[in-house]
Amino acid sequence: MSNSSNPIRVLTPDLTILGEFDDYESLQLVRRWNKYGEFTLYINKNKPGVEVFQKGNVILFDKTGKKSGYIKHRQIQLGDDGRASETLQIIGYTLGGVCATRLIIPPPGQTQDIVQVVPAEWAMKYYVDSHIVDPIDPKRKIDLVDTAVMHGLGPRITWFSRYGNLADELQSISISTGLGWNVTPDFEQKKWIFDVMQGRDLTVNNTDDNPPVIFSPEFDNVDDMTFTDSDMNYRNYGYVAGQGEGVDRAIVEVGSATGMDRLEVFIDARDVEDDSELPSRGQAKLLEFGQELSLEGKVMSTPSFTYEKDWDLGDYVTVQNREWGVTMDQQITVVQEIYEEDQLDIQVTFGAARPTLIDTLKREFNQMSGEIRR
Repeated sequence: MSNSSNPIRVLTPDLTILGEFDDYESLQLVRRWNKYGEFTLYINKNKPGVEVFQKGNVILFDKTGKKSGYIKHRQIQLGDDGRASETLQIIGYTLGGVCATRLIIPPPGQTQDIVQVVPAEWAMKYYVDSHIVDPIDPKRKIDLVDTAVMHGLGPRITWFSRYGNLADELQSISISTGLGWNVTPDFEQKKWIFDVMQGRDLTVNNTDDNPPVIFSPEFDNVDDMTFTDSDMNYRNYGYVAGQGEGVDRAIVEVGSATGMDRLEVFIDARDVEDDSELPSRGQAKLLEFGQELSLEGKVMSTPSFTYEKDWDLGDYVTVQNREWGVTMDQQITVVQEIYEEDQLDIQVTFGAARPTLIDTLKREFNQMSGEIRR
């Protein structure tokens, strides 16, 4: 089955091309603004050259490499008749998944790795530099990875972590600042380059003189909409516990809500040595318990707005459904591209993406991790 409108290329990890394919069965690529994405590819196992689809190899989903990933899983299933399926399933992460392979380990003599009052972009690149590009322990270094030049994007933040997963910390910084991050190939340097991005303001009332982008059923450019306004996991008042035991344990409160509007949560921060840093840790953690306000929909192809030109992942747009009484300016946080039968379907999430079961379990584990790592 041909998908000639979107040929893909397979490369070695150091970006030497191995083959190009446009006759795969289907491809689902999920791009995420706050974290790395994933992909699933189905291709006939008898096609010439499919032996290059090996774990660790890189797949380019576009000509520039902006959309690229690496293979983590291959599967051929045995059919009911005892014969192997004709289809090879390939699953992997976008290149940013490499950040999930490292923890943020505190420097010698320190209980946490901290950055203070720096642009958010600087903090994100500092953690990637310190734990992948040029770590203290050379055995942790990944030679393929480097960071892009600094531009000073985002608000100034203070951040600290103790054995947190690098990708999870980058996601938290991204959610709290609106900045996105990605890893893309540099074919000249033969490197995977980590960079931080800032989305465009394309809302109706933007002050940047950008042409506004409006998604609405009235304009026939979005369909199959799902609107979510949920407080199921929302918390707005935190009791942040630092070091010490029993009555001697330092505890500060963050938040201002009262009465029925007050939704409390305990935040374990015993890894924070300086009690003056507890409020900032609490505020950062409360962001993980934010309100879920999002709209998901299938974007229709129209002459008005072209994907990746007029709008893209990370941009702020206006979304509207007059029948539901919904008009909101939201960031595009997830784009899912589905290629089947030479056709592209695009599913988009506007606003905070729904937390998956894995996200919820990670958050609960992180709450306990202070006790585990004492």
